[in-house]
Amino acid sequence: MAAISLTINGQLQRLDVDPRTPLLWVLRDQVGLKGTKFGCGISQCGACTVHIDGKPARSCSYPVQAAADKQITTIEGIGTEEKLHPVQRAWIEEQVPQCGYCQSGQIMTAVALLKDKPAPTDEDIDLAMRGNLCRCGTYQRVRKAIHSAAANSKGDGITQGK
Repeated sequence: MAAISLTINGQLQRLDVDPRTPLLWVLRDQVGLKGTKFGCGISQCGACTVHIDGKPARSCSYPVQAAADKQITTIEGIGTEEKLHPVQRAWIEEQVPQCGYCQSGQIMTAVALLKDKPAPTDEDIDLAMRGNLCRCGTYQRVRKAIHSAAANSKGDGITQGK
């Protein structure tokens, strides 16, 4: 066990954990943020996607020691019920979720995409989202929601989150 300091959604957390523990389990079990999901455990499905220093990362295989001194953003950190992130709003408007299990990872990947490419093409979307698996097959709705978020967020702070 080691004392590790993490900045999660803008708040400093001091935790006593095994430094090799995957970040996913620290977020869920130690910090209580349940929005990030376990899917495969081998960084292949995308359900566990969070942002580390603004870039999407698979938290199921990211050792917590590697996250120290970095900015970690989870699905809970990008919007609130009162002020949804433009991607969250588009997800609802386009009725993307079915079972919903993969959605936090899908949304986190989409937010990162739009930060880098505010007006993505279908090819940009397909490339960025290719590692996020959806058992329900809502890929066309995901693409439509990303285009919608891009179109409807001009001046809305799409890269800012809350």
